[in-house]
Amino acid sequence: MKPPSVPAPGGPGEVLDIDSGEREGTAEDGAAFELRSTVVAAALHGQRLDRVLVALAPEFSRSHLQSLIERGHVQVGAKVAIKSAQRVVAGQRVDVELVPTDESLAFVPQAMALDILHEDDDLLVLNKPAGLVVHPAPGHWSGTLLNGLLARHPAAASLPRAGIVHRLDKDTSGVMMVGKTLEAVTALVRDLAARDVHRKYLALASPAPSQDAFRVDQPIGRDPASRLRMAVLAGGRPSMTDFRVVARRDVTAALQCVLHTGRTHQIRVHAAFAGSPLVSDALYGGRPGWGLQRQALHAFRLELSHPRRRDPMRFEAPLPDDLLQAWKAVTGRAPEWIDP
Repeated sequence: MKPPSVPAPGGPGEVLDIDSGEREGTAEDGAAFELRSTVVAAALHGQRLDRVLVALAPEFSRSHLQSLIERGHVQVGAKVAIKSAQRVVAGQRVDVELVPTDESLAFVPQAMALDILHEDDDLLVLNKPAGLVVHPAPGHWSGTLLNGLLARHPAAASLPRAGIVHRLDKDTSGVMMVGKTLEAVTALVRDLAARDVHRKYLALASPAPSQDAFRVDQPIGRDPASRLRMAVLAGGRPSMTDFRVVARRDVTAALQCVLHTGRTHQIRVHAAFAGSPLVSDALYGGRPGWGLQRQALHAFRLELSHPRRRDPMRFEAPLPDDLLQAWKAVTGRAPEWIDP
């Protein structure tokens, strides 16, 4: 069925004759799309291509339509357009593949392999790999842990953040817990707030701290100089981390870190504040080393009470290969000897 004409920019009476039919397809990047087309009217001769697209597909933002041009989803006169500012000519055919916005993929189920350490009707515990984003955000609207949880457990769609009650940074690996019912999510959030969930991390830092054990009790907030970073700030949220050196080699220390609060980037910020940023943590001034391509941080152990039964539970996630090799190089052995 032919949709109605849509007013075009420029003045009254100027219209685009839209020819969308019911054609759909799949782009090279796997995204489904609707193909919508028009022939440039004389009144639009010389207009910018992105202005024509706004009239052709008014339900999308101009910035999204510009991104479609940049990604090769728009053709003018059977040739792929590359510039939003390209001027159109009367009589030219314009075709646009209306791929959904990235944001629309944020809560779409996407099957992925997950390393499950435990699962029952209330609780899922997994070992998150480095490189996996936990929750959708600008730049990472799909392929996140949340997308994988929606595919594995469809009922997660009815839960806040699909049951995710705490996060690990994209390049931090290790053990995480997820609630599978609203009651479980509520119980886990309550336990986290009461500091009844205990989380232990392993890390490498350089230069090594002078003390063998120390606590950083400093508030954390968004760095006013960079939206990508957090920082110790007088007006930040209360944050506390315990650090213990378990081995040293040259200028590097192997650390055991215990979280008492759960702020964004907390261990990374507190380590840098103490003068010992994590190895390969470029965001917080960490030196590259030991072959690591990401910050040397792993959530090693998680202790909690079951959200329904309330019996104590403990889970450990082994160090992934990159950190295991670096850890052995610094300490001379695997981390099985870490204090219970």
